Amino acid sequence: MTSVALPWRTLRTDLPASLVVFLVALPLCVGIAVASGVPAELGLVTGIVGGLVVGFMPGSSLQVSGPAAGLTVLVAEAVDRYGLAGLGTIVLVAGLLQVALGLLRLGRWFRAISVAVVQGMLAGIGLLLIVGQLYVLAGGTTPHSGPGKFTGLPGLVGEVVRSHPARVSLAVGVATLAVMLLWDALPGPLRTVPGALVAVVAAAGATAAFGLPVDTLDVEGLLAAVRPSLGHWGTLADVGVLATVATFTLVASAESLFSAAAVDRLHHGPRTDFDRELVAQGTGNTLCGLLGALPMTAVIVRSSANVRAGARTKASRVLHGVWLLLFTAAVPGLLGLIPLAALAAVLVHAGVKLMPLRAVPELWRGQHQGEVVVLAVTAGAIVTTDMFTGVLVGLGLAVVKTAWETSHVRVTVRDRGTGPIEVSIAGNATFLRLPTILTTLNGLPADRTVRLDLRGLRHVDLACRSALDSWIDTHNGNTGVSVHVVAPRPAEDDRDRMADAAE
Repeated sequence: MTSVALPWRTLRTDLPASLVVFLVALPLCVGIAVASGVPAELGLVTGIVGGLVVGFMPGSSLQVSGPAAGLTVLVAEAVDRYGLAGLGTIVLVAGLLQVALGLLRLGRWFRAISVAVVQGMLAGIGLLLIVGQLYVLAGGTTPHSGPGKFTGLPGLVGEVVRSHPARVSLAVGVATLAVMLLWDALPGPLRTVPGALVAVVAAAGATAAFGLPVDTLDVEGLLAAVRPSLGHWGTLADVGVLATVATFTLVASAESLFSAAAVDRLHHGPRTDFDRELVAQGTGNTLCGLLGALPMTAVIVRSSANVRAGARTKASRVLHGVWLLLFTAAVPGLLGLIPLAALAAVLVHAGVKLMPLRAVPELWRGQHQGEVVVLAVTAGAIVTTDMFTGVLVGLGLAVVKTAWETSHVRVTVRDRGTGPIEVSIAGNATFLRLPTILTTLNGLPADRTVRLDLRGLRHVDLACRSALDSWIDTHNGNTGVSVHVVAPRPAEDDRDRMADAAE
């Protein structure tokens, strides 16, 4: 009896949860594909693979995978440069790299990436996603470059003022966004049906009923859209392609594992095995690459919806892939009724959620202004250059910030007027703080004896050791004065040298 009852109780919660996740995933899969510049069906293919393949694999039990808004800008750039065939090869190789990293048990190291860099990356993506979709809201064409999206906004405003179809398209998009926001404010039971789905269905119904002059989704059919990618290996000789592969691997892995950590905090079930989860994500991306589909990550929106809906096992995420497959196979024509402006509104909403609107004030109030600087610089670099450059700039700045904070040193001077001047140096003396140390030491009177206390030093690098030796030699060269070293530095040879200098 027990062995029969337990699966039934589990299915009783996982089945409804799978339907909720399906309803959340459907408009997002389609919208992300369109925003990425690929057929809508390819977004659904990635969602299906995320459910039916990754859903079965070990790693995280309740995390849901599929196309992610966080990769939209990167995918659009890849498609623009290398085409759909090149995208398939990039996703395939990135997936193989993820599998290798997981098998080498390097998944846990992705948690060492600065949170400020990840938040800055998402903020930059969110900004580009929001601004880019403003053009789609008005029925226009989105510029390719990040700066171009911003500089083209005045022209977009003029187009809306002059063109009646542009105003109608914008009205449909704004109404879709309003329905989503109002739906989120409704009581809990009504929000079981996702607001994005309600808003998109309402927009499609209104567009069809009133014959509104707005662009709708172009549907090819699942078999026509899927273009298996088995060649194009020669593109890997291009440095730009390799950089894109590295960026895909880094961003997709970091987003998936950060999502896993967040989902683990939402439930009391088994914790995520980060190495296995990375293998699962890599397997999914390898298959998506072979099918020529979008890359995938674990997605916090769908995963949190899965947990809130009461899911207990992997069954919910697997079943959500089943529902996506059945929908795509049975009623693909319904996708052709969806206005592009409505999907743009869904992605504007998703882009706003990528923005760390709460994190920035909290970091600033918590005396973490350096983290805010890293976040802002990363986001700005992504907007003005590209994803790979922006992430590298953010990581480099985070390393410099950490090195600066780690090399904290305190130099205190006490002069009683008579007797030796007492100087204390404590902390980590590195080349980054060398100007502070030398400015203080060189400002001491040249005709006074100095008592140099180094007991508080935990670390001294070569640059500081050489500078201290040089200053001691110079000061000892003055007639009638000397430097008395109270505590030697850690290195044995330096202890001898300073003792000799003091004598």
